Amino acid sequence: MTKRSLSQLDVNGKTVLVRVDFNVPIEQGAEFIANYDHRLRATLPTIEYLLERRCKVVLCSHLGRPGGKVDETLRLAPVGERLATLLGRPVTPLDDCVGPAVAGAVARMSSGDVCLLENLRFHGGEESNDAGFSAQLAGLADCFIMDAFAVAHRAHASTVGVPRHLPTAMGLLTQREVESLGVALENPVRPLAALMGGAKVSDKILILENLLTRLDHLFIGGGMAVTFLAAQGKSVGASSVETDRLDFAREAMQRAEAAGVAVHLPADLVVASEFDPKPGAVDTVPVDGVPDGWYIMDIGQTAAAAYAASLADCRTILWNGPMGVFEMEQFSAGTRQVANGIAGSPGATTVVGGGSTAEAVESLGLMDSMTHVSTGGGASLEFLEGRALPGIDAIPNA
Repeated sequence: MTKRSLSQLDVNGKTVLVRVDFNVPIEQGAEFIANYDHRLRATLPTIEYLLERRCKVVLCSHLGRPGGKVDETLRLAPVGERLATLLGRPVTPLDDCVGPAVAGAVARMSSGDVCLLENLRFHGGEESNDAGFSAQLAGLADCFIMDAFAVAHRAHASTVGVPRHLPTAMGLLTQREVESLGVALENPVRPLAALMGGAKVSDKILILENLLTRLDHLFIGGGMAVTFLAAQGKSVGASSVETDRLDFAREAMQRAEAAGVAVHLPADLVVASEFDPKPGAVDTVPVDGVPDGWYIMDIGQTAAAAYAASLADCRTILWNGPMGVFEMEQFSAGTRQVANGIAGSPGATTVVGGGSTAEAVESLGLMDSMTHVSTGGGASLEFLEGRALPGIDAIPNA
């Protein structure tokens, strides 16, 4: 079903509560946030849409996991500073997200003003979806916009509670997320490929079960490849194997073969003598040549080149998970080479999952070269698994 979009809700001149996801790295202050501000920039179109219609814009978000208590290191003011720079106008940070002082501050806003409520998770009622907390948030505004796709899989007060009290619609970011992921799943231009990496097979089981028979190609890298290679009987040295997923990996490869899906596993691997950013020794070996006691850290250059070449022939690409231990610079080459190959694929629809994959794409400066980079790690995973997202279900149908 199609959910109500922002253009279908009368917001002119109203006070609008917008759930955003500004859960960004904050440890090093506002200047560091600029390096990882994809989630802030992705919400700008919705904020600017509302400002053009003389709205009072009240933004709300969580940050980190403060456990229902005030944590001075997790205040949103530095995020508001960066947002103000991006918007080119002031963003007023408030000291709380509910209560008389907050209600008074919102009431004093003028059309075109933007304020940022304090961290929602400073109140236990956010994660417990407390009805009273939802009502207090809703009481600040005339209508509600859900533009935090990254938390749409959470049944919290600000995602499913507030829509019970206010006219609600999807923001432009959430609409783009749902449409991009939906088209890739339901009506892709073929060949359709899934590029799956990251640490664990268990994180991707439901995605594989939902997607496998729909695909033309399945590419596997990262820690996932270790378990798939072990399932083929290959030695993987000291690398961690999900022994309880070996049967699943074997069955997945058998199902793929029966469905005519081409499964791509790396032909060579980058290995290290220690699992460390600066190990004593590093080598590139054939897939059958991993030394005992060594760790698989990345796919090799030959594998990365082969993946990039095959992906260039695909017209729709779903990517979730790096090809190696990307956060260690020495083992980022496989992810970088594959990402550049995808980015340079002319005419392809490229949909990148959130979380570490989005961070990798952002750090490589390739955000604008992808069709869509999701802001939601867990949410995009659950969407691709075919599961309902509570924060989307709470939005009325169009």
